[in-house]
Amino acid sequence: MCRLAAYVGPQIPLENIVTAPQHSLLFQSKDAYESKVSTNGDGFGIAWYGSNPEPGLYRDCLPAWSDENLLSLCRLVQAPLFIAHVRASTIGSTMRANCHPFAYQNWSFAHNGQIGGFQKMQRSLEALLSDELYQVREGTTDSELLFLLLLQFGLSESVEMACEKVIGILERMRKKMSISEPLRIAAVGADGADLFALRYASDEYSPTLYRSKKLDNGGIAIASEPLDNIRHNWAPIMPSCLVLVSAGGVIQDRALKIS
Repeated sequence: MCRLAAYVGPQIPLENIVTAPQHSLLFQSKDAYESKVSTNGDGFGIAWYGSNPEPGLYRDCLPAWSDENLLSLCRLVQAPLFIAHVRASTIGSTMRANCHPFAYQNWSFAHNGQIGGFQKMQRSLEALLSDELYQVREGTTDSELLFLLLLQFGLSESVEMACEKVIGILERMRKKMSISEPLRIAAVGADGADLFALRYASDEYSPTLYRSKKLDNGGIAIASEPLDNIRHNWAPIMPSCLVLVSAGGVIQDRALKIS
C-alpha cells in the first residue's frame, strides 16, 4: 500500500508536509505505521500549483529517500496547494509513468489502494474512456485509470457525482464478473484551487486517511497517517466519505451514495 499527503491553504514550503514533520511522507516511505508494508520505495512524486493553471510535476521511480534533490526542492518550492505520494507497487512495474501523482490539464490525483480484479476488468474499463483520455494514459496502473475514469464521468462538473458514478461502475463490474477481490480507495485530487479526499472500500478495510484539525497557518492537510504523530490533531476520514476542502479552509463532508 502507498502513502500520500496533500495540503491546501496559505502558501507554505513543500517541506512542511513532505519532509520536515516528525512523521513526514518521507519518513513514511521508509517506516509507515498504518500500512500492510512499512516500506514504500517504488517511486514518489509531487504535484504543486503556482501561477499557472496546470500543476508542476516531479516524479521518479527511485525511492524517495534516495533522491538527492528532494530535500532541496521541498525546502525552496512554496505552494498553496500540492499533493505528494510515495509508492509501494501492487499493479504496474516500477517506472516513472506509474508514479503518482497523475496530472491532466489543471487536475492532479494520487491514490492508495486497489481495484480488485483489475486485470480482468481493465479492457472493459478502458473502453469507457473517450479517445482523448485514452491517449493520455501513459502507465499501466489501476490508479491512473481510476483518475481518467473520474475525469470521463464529470470530475470537472461535480467531484461528488464523478466519484459516485465511477465507484458504482466498478462495483457493478466486480459483481458481473464475479470478482472477489475488494475495491479499496484512499485518494486525493486537486483542480488548482480546491482539494478533495475520497475514502471507500467494498469490504471493511478502507485504506487509512486523515485530515488535520488545525494547522498553525489555517491550512488543511490530508494524509495517510498523522504527520506529527499526535493523533488528536487529526480526524479520520470516515469510510464511504468524500471530503471537499476549499482554499479558504471550508470543509464539507459528503456521504457517498453508491447505486
